Parts: sequence; structure tokens; C-alpha cells
Amino acid sequence: MSAPLILGIESSCDETGVALVRGNELLIDAVASSVDEHARFGGIIPEVASRAHLEAMVPTIERAIVGAGVTLRDVDAIAVTAGPGLVGPLTVGASAAKALAVALGKPLYGVNHVVGHAAVDQLVHGDFPERFMALVVSGGHSSLLLVDDIATKVDELGSTLDDAAGEAFDKVGRLLGLPYPGGPHVDRLAREGDPLAIRFPRGLSAAKDQAKHMYDFSFSGLKTAVARWVEAHTDAGTPIPMADVAASFAFAVADVLTAKTIAACKRNDVDTLVIGGGFSANSQLRELAAARCEEAGITLRIPPIRFCTDNGAMIAALGSAVVRAGVAPSSLDIPVDSSMPLTTITV
Repeated sequence: MSAPLILGIESSCDETGVALVRGNELLIDAVASSVDEHARFGGIIPEVASRAHLEAMVPTIERAIVGAGVTLRDVDAIAVTAGPGLVGPLTVGASAAKALAVALGKPLYGVNHVVGHAAVDQLVHGDFPERFMALVVSGGHSSLLLVDDIATKVDELGSTLDDAAGEAFDKVGRLLGLPYPGGPHVDRLAREGDPLAIRFPRGLSAAKDQAKHMYDFSFSGLKTAVARWVEAHTDAGTPIPMADVAASFAFAVADVLTAKTIAACKRNDVDTLVIGGGFSANSQLRELAAARCEEAGITLRIPPIRFCTDNGAMIAALGSAVVRAGVAPSSLDIPVDSSMPLTTITV
């Protein structure tokens, strides 16, 4: 008997994602992005994003169904992002999923967006081991998760106390006069610079912070340090070595993320690390994680860049895992939760 066919809907921010997954096989992943509409504002405007989701939702669902060569009646269950994310965009996706569930008479599963960023790796590298570590890094999240079962048991070991990694990159990009979103532009610029040119601080890495914040992250102080460094050189009338600033900043972020994550793997006797989320596309993070995992004897799994940003495949993948694990469906009146705990996989 074939695995159930899961329709996944993602709408937590500015991407309208719809995908169809059977088991660990991705049939189609359709995405409509409104990022260009937000560029002139220098950030995501929830009302603009919500309206974009309303306009894109039905066409994206239709595109996915046609592309997969199936009908809506073939779908066995519907998974949708219930949180965390922006309330307006989440509500659009949840409303669409509920309407489909009622019209088709199919079970509905409200799932966790952040856990989905880890779950999508199953579509690329196959089933997860019994226990693994997941580092999910994006514009809004920098979270370290100990996963015993992607469908039923996830423990959050640490998270960001202020700016997430991707958020810090966007702010530094703005500081350096780069286009929005700043992350990819800072990453490209960093490849041309010397990561050891400037010693920027590593947040929550001092001995005094380890006891209370062993696995937590903080990038606000780093962002401020970059701003002060640039300001001091500007006031002195000296040229700003943009590439070196970007490279040194990017290396500081990757250094903290990988050092704390590898330490967590060792302390919890975990030999597999999954990295996901939009910021996992960052080249320095990928290179440093690969080198440190190899040195520590840890298997590193990072999905292709197209699965790192928000997409329907991650939600369909998590929905598939949840359905196959026998988790009970969600009720049709599930709320959306902008600050959903990461230990909550389904609602």
C-alpha cells in the first residue's frame, strides 16, 4: 500500500508555498513570493504579505495539483503552517487549508513552521536516524533542537535571545548600504573579504554566559559592534573595507552557531546534524559546519538551497511524517499562533 498523499500549505511570511508529498517523495513544490513587493519598504509589511497570499493562494494550489498530475480528490490529508509566523499571512493559509479539508472531507493537520525546516531534509536524504540535532536558522529564528522523533518529540535546547542570524544579516546589509534582503548580498560580499580581518564579538560565548545560556544565541551585540566599527572609521575619514567587514561579521555568526551546535551534539551523544532554514543557504555557515562536523565525526545533512527558504515542501514533509506516525488530526477550529513553541509539532 502506498504512503498517503499530503498537500502542504505554507504562508507564515512572504512566500505562498504549496506542495504534494507521498512518503518521502516530493511530487511538486510550487511557490509564489511577494519579496519584491516588500523591497521598497526594507522589510516585510504584514498587511502587504497577507494580501499577496490572498491573491496567490488559489492559483498556487491549482499549479501544484496540475504539476503533480493528481486531483484534489486524490489528496489524503492537508497540512498547513499554524505557527510561528505573522498572524495575517498564517490566517490566510489556515483558512485555505480548512476550506479544503471541509470541502474534500479530508483530515487537517496544523503543523509547526520551524520544525518543518528540519523535516524537509527527509525528502532529500531519506529517513532520519532515531535521534539527531537540528539547527534551524532563518530571518526570525535561530533554534537548536534535539529531535527524538520529528513527528512527536522535539526538545528546544536553545534559541536566540534577540536578533536571529538572518535578521542580523539583513540589518548589517542595510548598514552597509546593500539592497534588501541583505542576507544574500552580505554573503556574496563576504566571499571577497578576509574573515579574520576584524575580530568582532561572539555573543554568549564567554565563560560567564555558558552556565545559563550554553545553547542560546545573541547577535544584537555583534550587529552593534559592526555599526560602531563602521561609524568610527567613517568619522575618521578612513575607507571602509566592505568585503572584510562582511566577511568578519559573517564568520563571527557562523563561528558561534557551529561551535555551540557541535558542543550540543557531543554532550547529547548525537552523531547526525540537520541544518535548515533560510540562513542555512549562507556559504560560510555551510563550509564551517562541514569542516567542524567532519572533525567531530558528525554526519551533516543540509538540504539544497531551494528547500532552505520557506516552501510548501517542508510543511508537506512534516505533515507526511505526522500522518505516518498516527498522530490524530487537528480540529477544524485550530487557531494560528505567531509564537508557537517549538516543542509543539502539531496543534
